[in-house]
Amino acid sequence: MVNDTYDFDIGRRLKNLDDLKKIGFAANRRLLRVQRISHDCHVGAERFDDLHRSRIVDGQRASALRFGDPRAQALFAALLAFRVLPDGFANRDLREAVAPLLGLPDDGYGRGRTTYDLRRLRLRGLIERIPFTKRYRVTDDGLRTAMCYHRAHARVLRPAMSVAFEAPPRSNARLSRAIDSFDREVQRLWDGHGLAA
Repeated sequence: MVNDTYDFDIGRRLKNLDDLKKIGFAANRRLLRVQRISHDCHVGAERFDDLHRSRIVDGQRASALRFGDPRAQALFAALLAFRVLPDGFANRDLREAVAPLLGLPDDGYGRGRTTYDLRRLRLRGLIERIPFTKRYRVTDDGLRTAMCYHRAHARVLRPAMSVAFEAPPRSNARLSRAIDSFDREVQRLWDGHGLAA
């Protein structure tokens, strides 16, 4: 929804309707793409392992983005929000989005830390710089990775861990039964192959 046409450097006269339609359709296409990918977020084991290790890219060190790290999770949550922005995002936008996700005051996640995170996201191909600007956009790989990391952490791991370590009575009986079934199956596999738990 366009609330103020001047946000896009377009006037409010009817002659600008075609330009507004183009902006609206582009935003809708991006949103539909995000929704489509969200139902099919696939990050392979090789990609997952690669993100957990530091590596050298174009002569620069790209630090790891570990799955359980709160800062990595905050970065991925921010990338999901930034994907739908028509003009991308800047250092300041990332700072303002990540600080509250980490429970920090506005000045608790400084410009240097933000620049460091932008560099490692860019070197890993999760974001790209918009030419001739100091703004970035989320790549398709970045969206898929952020979607998988964020969803697995927020919708699978955290609820499963809370049920697994909850003292009886368990609040989510269905999830509890699934965890118990998974545990029995893993134990059966270990017993069948002579592996120690």
